[in-house]
Amino acid sequence: MTFETADSVTLKIWDRANAHHTLDALVHDFSLRHNTSKASIDVTYAGPNTYTVSLAGSAAKAAAFDTHSL
Repeated sequence: MTFETADSVTLKIWDRANAHHTLDALVHDFSLRHNTSKASIDVTYAGPNTYTVSLAGSAAKAAAFDTHSL
């Protein structure tokens, strides 16, 4: 199960043994997609085996500004 928006991805990770590796890969891909550092990305535990990866405060505002300024 995966839900994706412009500035976040929520996914359910069934394999607990690979959760750290899966989240690390997702953060890396997300930082490349949004041209930002990994430090500008938040990982939030959203429920049983469910995590949300999103742009942190100022990075999210900058991304929103970039999409609206075109």
